[in-house]
Amino acid sequence: MRTTDDLIHYTREGTGDPLVLVHGVGANLASWDGVAERLKGEFDILRSDLRGHGESARIDSPITIDTFAEDILRVMDEQGVESAHLAGFSLGGLITQRLAVGWPDRFRRIVILSAVAGRTPEERAKVTDRLGMIRDGGMKAITGAARDRWFTEGFARDNPDLITRRIAEMEAAHVPSYLEAYRVFGQTELVDTLHQIKHPALIMTGELDQGSNPRMARTMHELIDGSELEILPGLKHSVLLEASDLIAERIAAFLKKPL
Repeated sequence: MRTTDDLIHYTREGTGDPLVLVHGVGANLASWDGVAERLKGEFDILRSDLRGHGESARIDSPITIDTFAEDILRVMDEQGVESAHLAGFSLGGLITQRLAVGWPDRFRRIVILSAVAGRTPEERAKVTDRLGMIRDGGMKAITGAARDRWFTEGFARDNPDLITRRIAEMEAAHVPSYLEAYRVFGQTELVDTLHQIKHPALIMTGELDQGSNPRMARTMHELIDGSELEILPGLKHSVLLEASDLIAERIAAFLKKPL
């Protein structure tokens, strides 16, 4: 499906409570496939390609967190979804934070998966370096280390074709859109608003995630009153691929808890 102005590609499937899933930078709505397949029997799942990603419209102009957040809301409006649960991965986790703070009445419970709560100066410097590498050499400049940074050793060894395909998708990304989205990922400071989130919240990240690390997850947990925290043992950033069953199980259990 597409929105009426043909800007945003999205899908909707399943039955039950509405659940909006938001993907990460350089990915597309298919990144949630494994989790969505397991949840669609219990939830009405709405997924969108972010602007400049997947099959959505390309964009070269500056993108902000609000650009992405408002696009999600537009898709919800078009589909008649008044309120929903919300789960975001990586950049999608930042968008989840923004939506929860800016439009609290539209969401019931939130899941923040492998996302970011502020950055140390050293971490910000790494993001700046990565942006420069993309500008100078395109996507191939940053994918060389992706195998080690994203995937656990055993998963990479056992799934070489899948890893090759994922890296190829990253290398084929629309560079201006990726740059803008990655700039949002690296420079947005939402940590100061986390205390404003009043939704029941589940925060998860991989124990070995180098980008969205446990320190950040613990910061989120401390600032979002009443939130739940789970550090996933032995996992890096590729939790949606490597642990889709586990992620789906945790999300379903959290969303079905009595208030």
